[in-house]
Parts: sequence; structure tokens; C-alpha cells
Amino acid sequence: MAKSIMIQGTMSNVGKSLVVAGLCRIFKEDGYKVAPFKSQNMALNSYITEEGLEMGRAQVVQAEAAKIKPSVLMNPILLKPTNDIGSQVIVNGEVLGNMNARDYFKYKKSLVPEVMKAYNALAEEYDIIVIEGAGSPAEINLKENDIVNMGMAKLAKSPVLLVGDIDRGGVFAQLIGTIMLLEDDEKSMIKGTIINKFRGDKTILDPGIEMLEDMSKIPVVGLTPYMHVDIEDEDSLSERFTKGKSVGLVDIVVIRLPRISNFTDFNMLENIEGVSLRYVSKAEDIKNPDMIIIPGTKNTMEDLMWVRQSGVEAVVLKEASKGKIIFGVCGGYQMLGEELCDPYNVEAGRSIKGLGLLPIKTTFEKEKTRTRVKGSFKNIDGPLKKLINVNFQGYEIHMGITQLLNESAPMNEITDTEGIIKEDGVALNNVYGTYVHGIFDEEEVVKGIVSILFKNKGLDYENIKTFDFVNYKEEQYDLLAKGLRESLDMKKIYEILEAGV
Repeated sequence: MAKSIMIQGTMSNVGKSLVVAGLCRIFKEDGYKVAPFKSQNMALNSYITEEGLEMGRAQVVQAEAAKIKPSVLMNPILLKPTNDIGSQVIVNGEVLGNMNARDYFKYKKSLVPEVMKAYNALAEEYDIIVIEGAGSPAEINLKENDIVNMGMAKLAKSPVLLVGDIDRGGVFAQLIGTIMLLEDDEKSMIKGTIINKFRGDKTILDPGIEMLEDMSKIPVVGLTPYMHVDIEDEDSLSERFTKGKSVGLVDIVVIRLPRISNFTDFNMLENIEGVSLRYVSKAEDIKNPDMIIIPGTKNTMEDLMWVRQSGVEAVVLKEASKGKIIFGVCGGYQMLGEELCDPYNVEAGRSIKGLGLLPIKTTFEKEKTRTRVKGSFKNIDGPLKKLINVNFQGYEIHMGITQLLNESAPMNEITDTEGIIKEDGVALNNVYGTYVHGIFDEEEVVKGIVSILFKNKGLDYENIKTFDFVNYKEEQYDLLAKGLRESLDMKKIYEILEAGV
């Protein structure tokens, strides 16, 4: 059976996911078979495996860092928030149903056998399992029946490294306060602490580190720097949403929906020289873009009402009338249609009018479509017509079935993992829609779109640099591992791993 080490944090967004990814790459570099694991993840960014099962994207990133295929075993429980008090519960990649927070809190303990079945399956195949916690282990109102922090550490008999974020301030209080709120047996499982996202002169911090170790009786095993690595993240606090970005030669706006999902769809567009990709949640901030993308969402109908009430709809319609490229993905594709109907109360339980830019009607069904696909653009008109016959791959993950109206032709021909050929999407003049997540991960697709946007502005695209996205990600994982290896006491971490609890 594999040895394990668990990364917990003093709160959300302290860097747990990246520390896990970095350790996965380090252990891989050192010759071990390593896999990530997170018993329960809450995120709207999800991924479809080759088997058509749904899992959290953070564990996909960590699997990439470990140079292994993502498996739903790495994330047996995924919670996808549907509103402020409820989530869709996904177990072993399949939808169990929607639950409010209180009902799930009572129910989750019954999922322990499923969690351990997944964990043990990984432990039989790999040498090391790097487990990620969620939020903080010191949420005293949630500790009962915990299955993701200390509860999971006990189940896996795993030593714990506790991560605090110095960049947000109060790191010593974070770490000491968290430890003090734990039970004695839980405290004994913490074998080291990590101060993350440090900037400045380490010697100034040394007295604090000495006091922290003296008070906690736990060694500090790392002072990790604030690393400028470009690695996918799924946290709602993603810096992608908040960082200010000046408008480039070509400006692409992504509408930041309240329940935006799979925003990693657009990462490749962020890395094209001369292109700005801005996430916008206010109508007045849309300004004068060259292209507007409406992304996926966990709740299409509620987010469509937000688009309408916030004034974003009026701006999108105005820009569409000017001939600007409007592109909808998944839920965004559904919004662009004539009507959305929900006869089975999957979302809002009624029918509402769409933006009316595409000749489609969407009906929400009880079953979720989940599959990886390969395909190509076939019937595409307007400014993006040069994409005809360009290939792409990605995945579908949606509840709705979309019907083309007015004898419209589908934009894409796609083939799923079972070899079934299907139709997808529609194009009308300068408005486009598809169900395929990951369609912008293909260099030829991105290059085609960006070259058109440059040409529309009378600019020369030939000198704009593109890059191999797969190699770029590998370089970023290597940079992350290098930064962690230089700042963590890996000798001590290996000792902790070997000793267990």
C-alpha cells in the first residue's frame, strides 16, 4: 500500500492545491509513482475523464503534474454549488442529485465507504498519495462527520503538513489558531507547517518562525516564495478574475457570470501576445471589445436573468448588432438561443426567453451529458468561416438538450468516446455557440480566431507569437517543483512520509 502525506490549510486559497501539485511533480522527478487525492471537492470547474465521469479540475492539474491520467478515484465526491445553500452532489463521477447544505451535512458520513474504496484503489497502484484537504480543519461547526480534513487524515492514517498564507497577513495567528482549535489527537497528526507565498528577506521572519515552532512544538518545514507560475486554478478567489489587465491590441471579454464554470476554457487566449482577456461583471466595463465570450455556468437560467437585470444583455446585443464576434460555450450557448425550458425543475422550473441571437431552443433534461469528444468545424459562416475543417477536442458536460430551429445547420461534427457521431452548435452571422469545453485549447482554433480579430482591425498577425500549450504547462509544473524543492525541507518531508502517524 502507498504511503501518504496530506496538505491542509488554515483557510481557503492558501495554496494547498499548488503545493500538492508541486509535491506530485517532485515525487515523480524522484522516481516514485505518485497520485493526488481529495475526498471531497467543491468547485464549478470540473472535468470529464476518458470514461465519461466527472471530477474536480484541481485533481486533474495535480495528475498532470504527476504525469498520470486523471481518474475519478482521485476525487470521489464533487459538490457543484447550484445556489448559496445547495449543491449538485456527484459521487464517483455520477450525479447523485441536488442537496441543500444541511441535508448533505447529515448525509456525507454515509459516503465514507465510497471515499475509502477510491483511496484504497489508488493506494494499491501508487507508491505515494498526496492528499489535499479543503478550507480549514478548524471550522468547529463542520468538524462533526468531517471526511475531507482531519477525518480523512485519520481514515488514511496520513501525516499532515499545515499551510498558512503570509501574503494575506496574520500567518502566525492562522497557524497557531488552527492548531489550538484541534483535538489533541488531531494536533499530533500535524508533523510540519509551511509558510506560503513569502516575499522579502527571510532573516526578518526568522524570530517569528522560532516562536511559532516553540509555541506549536511543530517544525516549520518550508518558507515558500510567492511563485509566479501559470497553473490552472479553480478557486472562486482566482486571480484571473481580479487582476487588472490593460486592453491589448485585440480585446476579448469573458462575461463573469455569478456561477461561472470551467473558466479554464480560456487560459490559452490569455497567453497570446497582443491579446487581452478580461473577465467582466459590470455592463460598463465591457467597453469596446473585439469579441465577447459567454462562458459555461452551473445555473444557466438564473445567470441569464442576471445578464438581463445587470444590463449586460443590452450591451451584448448592441455589440452583436455592430458585427462583433459573440461566442457562447455550454451555458453561454444556451443563453444565446430563443428560449430555455425547464419542465422537470432541473433549474428554475419554468420557461424564459433567451438573448435571441441564435436559432435554438434548449430543454433541460434530468440526465447529464458527459463525454469527451473530437470534432471539426463544418457549417460556419461570418467572420470565423476560415475555421471550416479545423479540428478540435474537448468534452461535453451539460443538462440541456438543444434543438436547432428554422432548418439551421449545426456548426460542428463531433465524435464521442463510444464512436457515435453527433452534431453540435450553430453559427449565425457573427454569433457562435457550442457545447464543447476546451475548444479554445487547440492552437489552430485560437490562432484562427486571433488572426481574424487582428485582421478586422487592420493589424498584422504574422509576427504575433503562439506557443505549444502542452509544453508550456509542463514548463510551469517544472518551475513550481523547482521553487518548492528549493524552499521546502524535502529531507524532513521524506522522513515524515516514511514515519507516518
